[in-house]
Amino acid sequence: MSDLVFHARGLTKTYAMGEVKVHALRGVDLDLFPGEFVVLLGPSGSGKSTLLNILGGLDRATSGHVSYHDRDLTNATDRELTEYRRYHVGFVFQFYNLIPSLTARENVAAVTEIARDPMRPEEALELVGLGGRTDHFPSQLSGGEQQRVAIARAIAKRPAVLLCDEPTGALDSETGVLVLEALEHVNRELGTTTAVITHNSDIAAMAGRVVHLSDGHIVSVESNAQRKRARDLHW
Repeated sequence: MSDLVFHARGLTKTYAMGEVKVHALRGVDLDLFPGEFVVLLGPSGSGKSTLLNILGGLDRATSGHVSYHDRDLTNATDRELTEYRRYHVGFVFQFYNLIPSLTARENVAAVTEIARDPMRPEEALELVGLGGRTDHFPSQLSGGEQQRVAIARAIAKRPAVLLCDEPTGALDSETGVLVLEALEHVNRELGTTTAVITHNSDIAAMAGRVVHLSDGHIVSVESNAQRKRARDLHW
């Protein structure tokens, strides 16, 4: 298992909504490998975000087992999960969650100050194509630029894993492609294992593997023999 980044078996997640039980995951098995770019594809309610949150240590499975390299996440304490998230995982969400009163550089620096071996904020912003926007505030940036700042913030601590939940969901196609190009570049240059969840099937063409989810199950896993570059995507 040492060559696996994630090894998950039999993951279930059940939420109680009053007297009703919602089964978000129903026995999911998944392996993720170093440096790969994976798209988790499925409609709303298919379990994508729940799975990503469990892999990222933001949530716990109801049953089953998941490990990160040789680290058992299933039985980890809250403190151990906090340390895991802080040092090993970068998160990118649909909404950018930037601090309005801080510049792009300062938003990134807020993370690098608590990391073990961070890159300089300017370096992280350069990686996502925003080297010339370091002193701009979020209100001075477009939606796509704000999302790229969020990516820079996530990668500045040099995480082994980048988990992205609908990173283009709030963006138009042209702007979304720029964000995907940034993720593509980070994956290629840093070798960061990258998982992107989306309901947009067009994005799947840029992945090495595509994991299809439906109703809490993984229904198929496909490999792309020829991956499209982000700039060639249209939707």
